[in-house]
Amino acid sequence: MWRQRILQQASRRGMSKQTKGVGEGGAARKEPSGSLPSSADVVVIGGGSAGCHTLYHLARRGVKAVLLERAQLTAGTTWHTAGLLWRLRPNDVDIQLLANSRRMLQQLEEETGLDPGWIQNGGIFIAHNETRLDEYRRLATVGSALGIENQVLSPEETQKLFPLLDPSAFVGALYSPGDGVMDPAMLCAALKKAATNLGAQVIENCGVDDLLLEQNSRGKKVVGVSTSFGDIRSEKVVNATGVWGRDLVAKHGSHLPLVPMKHAYIVSESIPGVRGLPNIRDHDYSTYFRIQGDAICMGGYEPNPILLEPVPKDFHFGLYELDWSVFEAHVEGAQKLCPSYAKYGVKSTVCGPESFTPDHKPLMGPDPVLSGLYHNCGFNSAGMMFGGGCGEQTALWVTKGQPDLPMFGFDLRRFTQEQGKATQWIREKSHESYVKNYSMVFKYDQPLAGRDFQKDPLHDEMMQAGAVMEEKQGWERPGFFLPANSKKAVVLPYDWYGSYGHQRIQDSEYERVLEGDLHYSRFSEHHELIGSEALACRNNAVVFNMSYFAKLLLDGSQAQEAADWLFSANTNREPSKTVYTCALNDAGGVEADVTISRLESGSGQIHDPKINGQGFYIVAGGASAFYTYSALQAEIRRKGFNANLKDLTAELGVISIQGPNSRKILQPLIDCDLSDEQVPPNSTRLASFGDVGVRLLRVSFVGELGYELHVPKKDCVAVYRNLMKAGAGQDLRNAGYRSLYSLSSEKGYHLWSFDLRPDDTPLEAGLGFTCRRNGADYRGKAAIEKQRAEGLKKRLVYLTLQDQVPIWGLEGVYRNGEPVGILRRAEYAYTLGKSLGQAYISRPDGQLIDVEYIKGGEYEVDILGKKYRADCHLRSPFDPTGQRVLGNYASESKANK
Repeated sequence: MWRQRILQQASRRGMSKQTKGVGEGGAARKEPSGSLPSSADVVVIGGGSAGCHTLYHLARRGVKAVLLERAQLTAGTTWHTAGLLWRLRPNDVDIQLLANSRRMLQQLEEETGLDPGWIQNGGIFIAHNETRLDEYRRLATVGSALGIENQVLSPEETQKLFPLLDPSAFVGALYSPGDGVMDPAMLCAALKKAATNLGAQVIENCGVDDLLLEQNSRGKKVVGVSTSFGDIRSEKVVNATGVWGRDLVAKHGSHLPLVPMKHAYIVSESIPGVRGLPNIRDHDYSTYFRIQGDAICMGGYEPNPILLEPVPKDFHFGLYELDWSVFEAHVEGAQKLCPSYAKYGVKSTVCGPESFTPDHKPLMGPDPVLSGLYHNCGFNSAGMMFGGGCGEQTALWVTKGQPDLPMFGFDLRRFTQEQGKATQWIREKSHESYVKNYSMVFKYDQPLAGRDFQKDPLHDEMMQAGAVMEEKQGWERPGFFLPANSKKAVVLPYDWYGSYGHQRIQDSEYERVLEGDLHYSRFSEHHELIGSEALACRNNAVVFNMSYFAKLLLDGSQAQEAADWLFSANTNREPSKTVYTCALNDAGGVEADVTISRLESGSGQIHDPKINGQGFYIVAGGASAFYTYSALQAEIRRKGFNANLKDLTAELGVISIQGPNSRKILQPLIDCDLSDEQVPPNSTRLASFGDVGVRLLRVSFVGELGYELHVPKKDCVAVYRNLMKAGAGQDLRNAGYRSLYSLSSEKGYHLWSFDLRPDDTPLEAGLGFTCRRNGADYRGKAAIEKQRAEGLKKRLVYLTLQDQVPIWGLEGVYRNGEPVGILRRAEYAYTLGKSLGQAYISRPDGQLIDVEYIKGGEYEVDILGKKYRADCHLRSPFDPTGQRVLGNYASESKANK
């Protein structure tokens, strides 16, 4: 009935007719709104939210920038956005970006005299079950730790804030009074005035036809833009063109994983009593309410969004006809939550194009192929609320070479170029991310779309052994292993969640296994199974398949100079020495942590390469492999080193055997003496495993005696099978990344992008030993030496809980009752028998932090709204002197007696 009534009302108002975009139908070309300069410091392409915010923040930093818009400001997707801003997100970087957006909105009117359309009417998240309410309690804890006012409310308390709600329809809610909405046209007008007052230029009716590029020995470089009205020379260009972003760069060999989709909301007739009420987000019913005067704008994320082919260039202020068969998914829930909503008709419908990405995060930062090009697009219908924060970070990227927040989750380089080219992969992943946008966020949940994109040489062996696979940067890796004789948890082809004529898969063992991780208030159902892998490593030996780790070769006549500059540790060591080190940015923050081994020129085989000049073998984490490669490559090019960086990741597998018995198991299989004298800790050498040549590294990511075999991919299966066969009599078993991360956290090792990020320095992270004091300068050295002299304002600590409760990360940390940080990383330390978290502690008064301050407090961790006592350690209490990694288990046993 509701659908018939809505269709009748929409028809009477003529709203079912598609609205044409400005410029359609052969309209005469308009002249630019201003004269084009011959050159500019920066050219921003696109006059929507992303472009206007970027221009504003560039102008505030004294940059002479020009913004080019094909039609008028807000054309494309910005003009029809709902404009909501929610302050609480399951990510601390998101929260900081949103706080920056909100702060800018609050100051813009004073700065310009123009109202940006900001209305702070608050926001409410609705929960229909206890698990969802636990998620909101998690958001509340991180919000409280970061100073964001919020309350978890009962249904009756929620109804007092929004009287039209039915309190019997839900179990609780999260209220954030600082949330609100903004008007896109008013905001962009204010941004334009602010930017032009500071010397920037905005030119409408002037589209960019192409990028101007130069090719040199280091690759392609942007030198300007071409328009129908002339060229503008500039060595820095920002692509803020939204759904058209990929079209601008694809012909030049750069590929953005982005797909446009139709996204819609409907506007109700006037409803008495709604003016001034908070906005509503009902994740379980996939519905939001945006209060617009006396009306409600209602929309959400449906399971069958309409994916678009490239949106026409002249679709400026266009809308599509709303497809009610798609949109109806939201209406039933809206009426259950707010019964009076069903009494009122539809005043208008809004259905326009939006750009969506494979993980529902924007595409930002420097282009990995086209030097001088930066991106700020792909906002997944959240461009208004993230616009201010992301515009500021883009401006910092352009002016300083790096943002001041850890933006890896937004950085384009979190995807490989192969992923950017894979149209079907992008469509599948973006569809699933759209569909699951309102789903609960669990630490160990896994995607179903886009799987098996890249498989390492041991993939089939892992599946045969019972692996439950995880996806990272397109690679499949083993998360943990099911018991023998269990049904295999195979990742099945994507079923599009039953949409577009596909049949929803009803019997998926993989999805059933994933369900065991979908909890907040209790440990995973696989907790003990993963623990058995971790304890097998500590007490015997296990094999980790680490084949997807990044493997890079740096060589050339200036490879040593490049390594000196790129890495903080001394890499000018004797051949075969393996060094753990960091690659820093100018502020001293950690862009990557790697092991690097100096090589001698070899036979030319993939594990024993011929070296041009000096040579280094670099190994880094796989989840950020392309980012690491791109960042190092960009810096080599920027500095002009005569050095080459080659990615060997797909050509080599890595089989890691770790644990007290690893040497005993491996020694009979390999042709070299594995004694400390011949293969000391942190070293590499060539060896033969039977008749297979391998590169052997004695390193450990878990804090045990252990070795890595870097094997040509064609030989990986044979080496793996022979190793497992030889170790079968000594209970050698497989172990996955769930136990590996637990073990590494327990040992106090770092996981980049979690407890070690670009906003953390080695000194703050307890890695001062990686920063050499003598020799050639390295990038970030000035910042490190300044921090050494002045002291630290934050420091990494390890917190062990006294109670047996699970932690997942983002929990608030309190010292003597005051918030001092959040858990960046959270694991269960099976050998210690405790939950363990890593957090950066800082003083509420902003003063320097020292050991006395850290040791002088009583600590608690806020878990789902309840504070638990925690013991604080300057370093992990597990094997604090590092005896196990040296193979000194006897001395450890004596110490424990």
